[in-house]
Amino acid sequence: MSPRLRLSAANLSALPANLARPVYDRSALRTGIVHLGVGSFHRAHQAVYTDNVLASGDLRWGIVGASLRNSDARDALKPQDYLYTLNLRAETETLRVIGSLQDILVAPENPAALIETLCQPSVAVVSLTVTEKGYHYDPATRALNEDDADILHDLAHPHAPRTAFGFIAAAILRRRRLGITPFTVLCCDNLPANGSTLHGLLSRYAQLVSPDLGGFVRNEIRCPDTMVDRIVPATTDDDRQHLSETDGIDDRWPVVAEPFTQWVIEDRFSGARPAWDEAGATFVSDVAPFESMKLRMLNGSHSALAYLGYLAGHDTVAEAMDDDALAGFVEGLMTDTIPTLDLPSNIDVEAYRSSLLTRFRNGALHHRTWQIAMDGSQKLPQRILGPLRERLAKGLLIERHALVVAGWMRYVTGIDERGRPIDVRDPLLNSFQERLHGAGGNAVRIVGDLLDLKAIFGDDLPADQRFRQAVSDALSNIYSLGSRQAVDRLARF
Repeated sequence: MSPRLRLSAANLSALPANLARPVYDRSALRTGIVHLGVGSFHRAHQAVYTDNVLASGDLRWGIVGASLRNSDARDALKPQDYLYTLNLRAETETLRVIGSLQDILVAPENPAALIETLCQPSVAVVSLTVTEKGYHYDPATRALNEDDADILHDLAHPHAPRTAFGFIAAAILRRRRLGITPFTVLCCDNLPANGSTLHGLLSRYAQLVSPDLGGFVRNEIRCPDTMVDRIVPATTDDDRQHLSETDGIDDRWPVVAEPFTQWVIEDRFSGARPAWDEAGATFVSDVAPFESMKLRMLNGSHSALAYLGYLAGHDTVAEAMDDDALAGFVEGLMTDTIPTLDLPSNIDVEAYRSSLLTRFRNGALHHRTWQIAMDGSQKLPQRILGPLRERLAKGLLIERHALVVAGWMRYVTGIDERGRPIDVRDPLLNSFQERLHGAGGNAVRIVGDLLDLKAIFGDDLPADQRFRQAVSDALSNIYSLGSRQAVDRLARF
């Protein structure tokens, strides 16, 4: 085997010939984008579109990333000049080095440096992938959680914030005082009406800072809606080793993704924006139809496979889709979801469903069910409970959606069907543990205890006897039959 080559700017020309690499002068980049939450998804999605824009010759759109939690991404990528490898996997593999990321700031280490960067006049877009829990909101009401410890901290310490809202508000305030044009705030997370939801939350936070700032944010700061789509599993040591052994590249943090990618953006910006449309994105006047289709069909089905697949012993989405019962169930769940969508006539929802089923079967992606299952309390309302409410209102059957809710409830008990502990990751984990203490396998009690979580279920669903009974029946079946048999009963129902 040839010696491994450390990925870096100095070594770009020595990389294997099959590896695409930046064709532009990275030293000439200006910082046009600050991105909060530099995880694998951003680096496999928005950063790639931006890399395409830079390759066209428009060098105004370099990205400075910011981690709001830890230094892991900075520590891994700084020694390789913030270059990283994008590995697209399906029947074949393609490799590409992405160069759009200029720097990564670690907010807890130096909050002032991040605020200063956000205030650079060249910064026109501030984008976010901080996951649902990073918005400190109630998913049922979409209201800011004003009692959240981090929100209270930021209001008390505006020059050393912890949250995205704290940093953005501090930068908006300073830019306004300096007479710098407002930036656009671009949400790239899976929130319902993500731009308008972000705008409402940011406006309320700003209002708590001062009524004057709140009014400015409401009237002057634009937050376009977006829909983002690409399946990006968490990077593993096996991925690093594969790249090293196959191509001789030492990359501390490559990203692996499927070839499919989509980005739909509301064309409503405060000022200049990258020509992402020329790089493959779609600008529209209304993102809502695309968003609801993706959230409810792709993300909803992913959640179903995560909880029910994990309980059935499947480690990855592709493994779960090899199980005829789960594959049939997911296809049926999508069928049940379609009547809850309000789509333009030019969107072929049947073709979209077929493409999702194919994408889920991509065995080259090791997309772990456990990874998707994280933070379910933040995901369930828009992915599963939204379409479930609409099916209830229309008098339609809800058994499949109810089984997903029951699967989530079984999962968050923290013990799997073999009696082994589940590593549940959720911001409401303490609430689950307090409520479920001593519940054992009592399905009726578990349902009752968890439905009291209004932040997830609101007031309406717990009061709906049809919903309560359907979830209780589904959870009882999971306990008495096992998750796979419970799924099999509804696979082609």
